[in-house]
Amino acid sequence: MITKETIQQLAAQFAPWAVEVRRHMHMHPELSFEEINTSAFIAQKLQELEIEFKSGFVKTGLVAHVSGKKAHTKTIALRADIDALPITELNKIDYTSLNSGIMHACGHDVHTACVLGALKILKTVAPEFGGTVKALFQPGEEKLPGGASLMIKEGALLNPDAASITGQHVFPELETGKVGFRSGMYMASTDEIYVTVKGKGGHGAMPHQVIDPVLISAHLIVALQQIVSRRATPTLPTVLSFGKIIGNGATNVIPDEVKLEGTFRTFDEKWREQAHYTMKKLANSLAESMGSSCDFHIEKGYPFLVNDPKLTAQSISYAQEYLGAENVVNLDLRMTAEDFAFYSQQLPAVFYRLGTRNETRGITSGVHTPTFDVDEKAIETGMGLMAWLALNQLENS
Repeated sequence: MITKETIQQLAAQFAPWAVEVRRHMHMHPELSFEEINTSAFIAQKLQELEIEFKSGFVKTGLVAHVSGKKAHTKTIALRADIDALPITELNKIDYTSLNSGIMHACGHDVHTACVLGALKILKTVAPEFGGTVKALFQPGEEKLPGGASLMIKEGALLNPDAASITGQHVFPELETGKVGFRSGMYMASTDEIYVTVKGKGGHGAMPHQVIDPVLISAHLIVALQQIVSRRATPTLPTVLSFGKIIGNGATNVIPDEVKLEGTFRTFDEKWREQAHYTMKKLANSLAESMGSSCDFHIEKGYPFLVNDPKLTAQSISYAQEYLGAENVVNLDLRMTAEDFAFYSQQLPAVFYRLGTRNETRGITSGVHTPTFDVDEKAIETGMGLMAWLALNQLENS
């Protein structure tokens, strides 16, 4: 039997290696679906570890396998995302991004380092367990339609078929050494909304001669908010936010059109579809009633993420055993989104948070910011826990 002490010792031993993996990735970030060099780097590390893998999933994705030597047929999956964000890094560190305007500001470098580290541990203890751990190194988490959906379509979960999947994500709100879980619904679905309100521009002092798309857009935003407040079930979390409005007129110029961009998020697929229909119908009717027209387009994004209750309960128990109960916390529902949700709609899944905060060292910035960084001690925690979860999921099937 493999003890937690063995995994903890191996995690501590291999952590410097995993940190170097993370730093290399941090210095050489690549955008969604453009992770050519990142993919080659991961392949190189897998080859060095003598771990079997297949590349070419969604062009830059990889799937690796570590099988135990004992007789067992179960397969479980671990997932890491590999893409970065179009953000210019402001950190003054030895491993700052070398690619202008691109940064690992969401911790995908950490996720990849942790999964590679977990595979290194599992490869070391392979004679002592049975079954197969499949690792997905997935491109394009940050960009629709989401690399997860495409990995699934290309059969990344098959041959051998995964019985469950586990993913982790950095969490700068939680101290290093701690992790967080939530059973059931955890993260929202996400859709992008693009609206063009078409009117007739003219002089701001002669409003009777124009069809004002700015005024119509203002009415439209208010009316759409009432769909959330009056059509959604009060107990069902729903968010509609507009973050971009372009009128491109002037103090005395009413433009011909106004463009709006926003996001819609919720936790129920039936209501999601109903809301899409209602928003489009309302927008077109309101615009027509005010003498204009409206192009209302919804780019359907990720579904909501649900953590399988049984798998989550087991994972919490394993995490408490590995880290101590005081270092495993309960998480709140989040309206943010993750394409890991596609996996959670296909098979039992658990997606948990890895604490990366260190206030003493000033590591407190949130994800998607130019000053985001992590306490790299978290990598040892993350790689060890992922290996421990994988082994227990196989052992207790």
